Amino acid sequence: HELRKLKDTLYDDNRSLRMELKQRTGQAIIGADFGLSSVLELVSSVAVLDSPVVLLGETGVGKELIANAIHDASSRRDKPLVKVNCGSIPSYLIESELFGHEKGAFTGAIAQRRGRFERAHAGTLFLDEIGELSLEAQVKLLRVLQTKEFERVGGTSSIKVDVRIIAATHRNIENMVREGTFREDLWYRINVFPIIIPPLRQRKADIPSLAHYFIEKKSREIGLYPTPSLAEGAMDQLISYSWPGNVRELENVVERAL
Repeated sequence: HELRKLKDTLYDDNRSLRMELKQRTGQAIIGADFGLSSVLELVSSVAVLDSPVVLLGETGVGKELIANAIHDASSRRDKPLVKVNCGSIPSYLIESELFGHEKGAFTGAIAQRRGRFERAHAGTLFLDEIGELSLEAQVKLLRVLQTKEFERVGGTSSIKVDVRIIAATHRNIENMVREGTFREDLWYRINVFPIIIPPLRQRKADIPSLAHYFIEKKSREIGLYPTPSLAEGAMDQLISYSWPGNVRELENVVERAL
């Protein structure tokens, strides 16, 4: 039984690592010399510390890419970077996702499962869209950040973890605190080193580099050879557009055009 449990744990870790490497391979930070230069200066300052970081910015500006950069420049770079999209997990499952569960803890819990905190031990946990957490989940998250220990759902023993927290949100958390939908003590706990990522409309000098990068990347992905070039006047159109969906919208436009 013990060997089977360890084998399942190893398989689970390897699967997560393969997915993470697949997502991060070939990623580049376009705009490091222009619109994101001040952001990357902050990244280099905080990466060497273990302080919690909050990435603030509109949807699609590249918060996950900046989280990768912080982890890769830290002393934890050889340890796991585990990501959680708090907005995509139903509220009744968030506790199990974060802290894991024991076999039989609830209907469908047919085996013991480690949560994201446990998987991120000695590494970094990226909590994307943290503003989507319910108040109940916020209470449990605050306890873990304060005590650095937790219990699996259905468990009785405490598990200690050493995890560096990077959170991200497109919401105005200070307004949520005033409205009572986000805990003030949790906000103070995670808002140690905020980094504001500017929207694409405020860094138009990055658009040519981003456009060419996505043209080359998407052409490879769909097997389009030779790589096409932009039509005359197309770059002016790209630069003049306001890009409400930011970098993600630009990527989608390039893919659709190809």
